[in-house]
Amino acid sequence: MRFNDGYWLIKDGVKPYYGLQLVKSVEIDDSLHLQVSSKPIRHRGDTLAGPVFDVKFHSPTEGIIGVRITHFKGIRPVTPEIPLFPNATPEPSNVSISIGENPSISTGGLTAAINPKPYSFTFSANNRVITTCHPKSQFIADVAHRWTTTSASSTTCLANDISANPYRTPEPATVRYIAQEFNVSPGEKFYGFGEQFGAFVKNGQRIDIWNQDGGTASEQAYKCVPFYFSTAGYGLFVNHPGEVEFEVGSEKVSRVAISIRGEQLEYFFISGSTPLEVLSRYTLLTGRPALPPLWTFGLWLSTSFLTDYGTETVTGFLEGMKQRNCDVRVFHLDCFWMKQYEWCSFTFDPENFPNPAEYLSSIKEKYGVKICLWINPYISQFSPLFDEAAREGYFIKRTNGDVWQWDLWQPGLAIVDMTNPAARQWYKSKLVALMDLGVDSFKTDFAERIPHMNIKYHEDKYDSYAMHNMYTIMYNQLVHETLEERYGKGGAVVFARSSFAGGQRFPTHWGGDVESTFEGMAETLRGGLSLTLSGFAFTSHDIGGFEGTPPAHVYIRWLAYGLFSSHSRLHGSESYRVPWVYGEEAARILAKYLNAKHRLMPYIYAQAIAAHRLGYPIQRAMLVDFIDDRTAHCLDQQYMLGPSLLFAPVFGDDNHETEYYLPAGTWTAYTPLLGSGKPRVVRGPRWVKEVVPLSEIPAYVRAGSVLALGPSDMKKPDYNLAEDVELRLYHPELGKTAACEIPSGHGAEIAATVTVTSDESQVVVKVVQGSLGGWGVRLFEDPTLKIDGVVGATLDGSGEECVNHGGILFRADSGVTEVIIRRTINPVTV
Repeated sequence: MRFNDGYWLIKDGVKPYYGLQLVKSVEIDDSLHLQVSSKPIRHRGDTLAGPVFDVKFHSPTEGIIGVRITHFKGIRPVTPEIPLFPNATPEPSNVSISIGENPSISTGGLTAAINPKPYSFTFSANNRVITTCHPKSQFIADVAHRWTTTSASSTTCLANDISANPYRTPEPATVRYIAQEFNVSPGEKFYGFGEQFGAFVKNGQRIDIWNQDGGTASEQAYKCVPFYFSTAGYGLFVNHPGEVEFEVGSEKVSRVAISIRGEQLEYFFISGSTPLEVLSRYTLLTGRPALPPLWTFGLWLSTSFLTDYGTETVTGFLEGMKQRNCDVRVFHLDCFWMKQYEWCSFTFDPENFPNPAEYLSSIKEKYGVKICLWINPYISQFSPLFDEAAREGYFIKRTNGDVWQWDLWQPGLAIVDMTNPAARQWYKSKLVALMDLGVDSFKTDFAERIPHMNIKYHEDKYDSYAMHNMYTIMYNQLVHETLEERYGKGGAVVFARSSFAGGQRFPTHWGGDVESTFEGMAETLRGGLSLTLSGFAFTSHDIGGFEGTPPAHVYIRWLAYGLFSSHSRLHGSESYRVPWVYGEEAARILAKYLNAKHRLMPYIYAQAIAAHRLGYPIQRAMLVDFIDDRTAHCLDQQYMLGPSLLFAPVFGDDNHETEYYLPAGTWTAYTPLLGSGKPRVVRGPRWVKEVVPLSEIPAYVRAGSVLALGPSDMKKPDYNLAEDVELRLYHPELGKTAACEIPSGHGAEIAATVTVTSDESQVVVKVVQGSLGGWGVRLFEDPTLKIDGVVGATLDGSGEECVNHGGILFRADSGVTEVIIRRTINPVTV
């Protein structure tokens, strides 16, 4: 919300009340409570009226300070509330509070220090001020209604479509807002806010936290999250389920502003020595992601949307993919598995699938696939389920008692009321019946266009504006928990489009409806990087784009980006995404990338376990791992996959000159994704500008990395990850110890922990915990490396040059837990 006319003037019709003077501070139950007057207190007469704000500073866990600003305490809290610490225990917070002339509160190195007159405060860590709330930066404002009409909740079709909102109530003359502003330091940059597809760096943008179904090429977003990350070294989460309006240096260029409608605003200021620590603390607060099953990291193939879904088509696709070594792990049936106009009926169309249980069983047995079905929470009035649900009160209703309906997407559709326990149980029963037929997962589509005006829920205390964003959490939680009940913890996955704060608990999520262009591919990447800077660990998208048919070179370039995302799905709208449609060369390239991803599963799944335990994102922006490199702050066309692998997708054909950046250190090309044979080594920091063949993607491994790979040609991701492991050592750092955890592939179980130590004369690789079922070491070091001897292993091939994928390969002797490689290094400049 913008309250000002320029910097000096207030808009006509806006009346602000600023917190100007601290009049009292008191410690209550490990919290610092302030009374802040909206006018100077010169004598007792100035205390006779308000507003006076009740400001509470508290620490729910180590390294986080919460601030709750309240005007009227008697107003009921906005519900449903965002769950805090839903699946993790807060870390004990050693809180230190001082009151009196200069109050403060500290936890885990983070301090909020209050200046009483004029009222302001700072957040600092390790004796460094992170940001400042300047005077007149905390306030309420009564705003003329005309200034509120540009908010997302006001401009949406849900507010203006005659079917969505036919019985309109008079708008109030003024609307009460409560707001908080923080300083924007020179060079400070902001990120996150959920899956935002615009400029990756959010400075200068106005962002409304209000889920909408707007594709990937607009300011609207499917997954809005009221959280941002700042390069100043903090994250900020606004604990409000409804619409939150952010002005990121867009109203006042040196302020980031937060505003909501109402009488109370709460936010959490999250510190951390690294971006990963900030994100870990944020996900401790709002929820850590479930660990997806290992099979979900394989290739997902869809029927596409508006195409033929018959059994012959499905079988033909699976057979063609198998023959081309592009083995599918999950087959997805999109909307038309049900009859047209009946979505959702949760019943297979008998014309296409006369015996669904038998057919699903046959393709699962023959092709080794899991089955995913498209669903949404909407019920068409032509669905055979509509009358029952309407009669039993399972739908969201208008305030006059009618079922809420409109025609967008399906004729006369209604929306299941997820606040109604009976409706949830009814919806769940439909999913259970499908699982009885052999379904393993659900694509939980939609849930963005949830009405908020003149409607009511079964749970009548819930605020309709809050439910607009929170609905998707309830929907995906219901489906995820239903799958968990059948397949156990670690056995459930949804493929969701919409989400909100805390939705990272129910993975995974894909990027929505994107055009089949390089521009669409870039939008998807920006959205994914923003999402993983908002607490989400797993991401996916429609490889090749959704809208339209991609040219072959777009499809092939997108394959590389898609396969080296956490989850990989081929899906389109009016055209298929099987590779031979784009030429047999596309199929060969897909087979190469898929085999490479399967080999990387010990590494990738270890990152998934870290995400589950600590909230670390897998696919993430460069700044997450290189926050001290200012160049990394703006990079949005490349990413890290975990801490070791860098990928730079190419957004052009085979003549396109791409450009990417390698931060400081030694980077080794990951062959055969980039070149073959002896891999090149590049010293950063450096920009690389080159033409990359269609069959390759710039992929590099960071120096000091220990990369665990599985065997080649496994055809699937779910194999014994601790069997026949190849440990790739990339330029081990002298005098340091690197550790690598290798999962078994059974949930979060770690089969073995390996350490690597290096000095000038030798490299020692040791299994310090657990065991490996056969393993080897491939050493990448400077080109003039000379092997002097090896203990516990046998040199496999020539030690004088890099062969095959590069590096020097040693096969560990049977039963050994330690390999010592003695070598002489004669470093050269590359």
